[in-house]
Amino acid sequence: MEDAVSQLLENREDISQYGIARFFTEYFNSVRQGTHILFREFSFIQATPHNRASFLRTFWRCFRAVGKNGDLLTVKEYHCLLQLLCPDFPMELTQKAARIVLMDDAMDCLMSFSDFLFAFQIQFYYSEFLESVAAIYQDLLTGKNPNTVIVPTSSSGQHRSRLAPSECSPLDGVEASLFYHCLESLCDRSKYSCPPSALVKEVLSSVQRLTFYGFLMALAKHHGINRALGALPDKGDLLLDPPMDQELEKLLSQVSGLSISTPAGSSGDIANLPTRTSPRISSPWKPLHHRQKVNTESDGSTDETESSEN
Repeated sequence: MEDAVSQLLENREDISQYGIARFFTEYFNSVRQGTHILFREFSFIQATPHNRASFLRTFWRCFRAVGKNGDLLTVKEYHCLLQLLCPDFPMELTQKAARIVLMDDAMDCLMSFSDFLFAFQIQFYYSEFLESVAAIYQDLLTGKNPNTVIVPTSSSGQHRSRLAPSECSPLDGVEASLFYHCLESLCDRSKYSCPPSALVKEVLSSVQRLTFYGFLMALAKHHGINRALGALPDKGDLLLDPPMDQELEKLLSQVSGLSISTPAGSSGDIANLPTRTSPRISSPWKPLHHRQKVNTESDGSTDETESSEN
């Protein structure tokens, strides 16, 4: 009897160890695939660069049908989609991403999926970096040089570096070369994720002056920055996802192949139900409120977004 109990306890221990090993195997597979962030709290999905990239990739894969159909959505509707994956996703972050697209337009304007997605990628993945960029931009706009070191003396105010009043117009933005000089230092010392400084230089070297949101839009449109981040495909391939399409085709074929059997002795009502003649099922995504369709073969401009500023 004692031998049988001992053997049972040993087997239970083996089963327990197997269960733990299986749990960790499945979990780390989900981490590798990027699905571990599904339905997790916001503090978790933003905790690491990998989690952020996984969330971006999951959001794209789950809702790319919006882009396929050409639907234009408001910031509140995009926020609802984000909350389907992360229930406590903050509205403020969604609004910041929308502001990159809409700039000076009203926040209730409609946006295409691709415009919002790439702007959201920059705002979400580089959120801490952008907060520092905003502070630097504001300092430059008001005439301060963020890189100037002030020695605390009675005449320290005389050593502050100021820009001419004509250079401080919010409409004109700031000088691109000076802006890059400050951002280069920020990228070198920042402990958070930053875009590659060489690509930031490439963005800023093409203009003489630019605004804060003009800079963010340029980052969102830049193919090199998107590839360096590695979460989303190029805009031309945004609506393509062959692995997901194959899984959907398998699922649809299984659903379409289901037959309804009639139990013996039952009436013929069930047998007379209409059957599907096509193995394909129409997409559940329909144009919302009969909104304007967009051309999915966009050249990367923001013309898709209703009333958005180029």
